[in-house]
Amino acid sequence: MSRHRRGASSGAPSGPSQRQLRVAELIRRMLADTLARGDLHDPELHKTAITVGEVRVSPDLRHATAYVLPLGGEGRAEVLRALERNRGELRRILSRDLSLRFSPELRFAIDETFDRLDETRRLFAQYIWARVVVAETDGDDGADDGADGRAHDGADGPGEERG
Repeated sequence: MSRHRRGASSGAPSGPSQRQLRVAELIRRMLADTLARGDLHDPELHKTAITVGEVRVSPDLRHATAYVLPLGGEGRAEVLRALERNRGELRRILSRDLSLRFSPELRFAIDETFDRLDETRRLFAQYIWARVVVAETDGDDGADDGADGRAHDGADGPGEERG
């Protein structure tokens, strides 16, 4: 007898379950607290503050991937090696505090979210400046008619300056 979740379309991939999300957040908090307190006896982990941005858990809750980033983004490879060296100890700490049948096997990866955010900001800034240059070369007075038909002066929001 196959199990189907109510409301789920057949064949379409669905996102993580509520249980996966809940367990992932518990693991994220525990890892962040453990690393912040310095519970591990590894000097490499003590000299760098590490952000645990996200944890993703497999549907069977047996594998967890923690996305981490050292403060300032420096020494990423060293931090990953140190976390891999200490993953058994981290798993033991998690199993002590989590009430799961199996303690998930931990994997670590660099959190690329901040890099993607910086790239997105750069692309938006490039797009805005390209529009300003085109408007100036077309002989516009700098005013931009928006989609709503109202004229915009091209200035950024309150307190913001163009760089």
